[in-house]
Amino acid sequence: MTLRGKLITLEGIEGVGKSTQCEFVAQTLRALGKRVVTTREPGGTTLGEAIRGLLLDPKLPAMAALSELLLMFAARAEHLAQVIEPALSAGEWVVSDRFTDASYAYQGGGRGLALSTIAALEGIVAQGLQPDLTLLLDAPVRVALRRARARAQADRFELERAQFFARVRQAYLDLAQAHPGRFRVIDAVPAVAQVQAAVLQVLRQRFP
Repeated sequence: MTLRGKLITLEGIEGVGKSTQCEFVAQTLRALGKRVVTTREPGGTTLGEAIRGLLLDPKLPAMAALSELLLMFAARAEHLAQVIEPALSAGEWVVSDRFTDASYAYQGGGRGLALSTIAALEGIVAQGLQPDLTLLLDAPVRVALRRARARAQADRFELERAQFFARVRQAYLDLAQAHPGRFRVIDAVPAVAQVQAAVLQVLRQRFP
């Protein structure tokens, strides 16, 4: 009988280095002999990437917050069906750049949608699936946005005001406080190597 794999998610506002640390987590797990799938939200599938394009396109007019939320969960439903659940069932470890917590932080904290609405959609789409470990990469908004906006072209979320990201960051910290069993908050301000050292310490503690 194949043992079910583990789901590790990385969360945080723009500019905290999630993509870099996702790759580091995957490399670390592979070095331990784990079979690893790396993925991202929104995205991870053909449909998901198409939805991602709509959500992040700065040229599109502003969309209603509920429309944004429903698109996120449509992408997530496909992601779970096509990537996450098959991998976990096959005993693979999944490392995802964002998951359901992002909807609570961005559409809940950032856009002000009712958490009960998000929870209802989570129940339908995720059906109780929770990450085995969530690494929350945290940095002050001014630091994170300076990094994010140094990229070639900002996406629709990166163009939001600092107050939006302050709400998102606080929502993430509230989630970490509410779910201390699976969340670990990592200081994302130091150099990449220092952040990796902190991530490695957490991985060794959680999966000895």
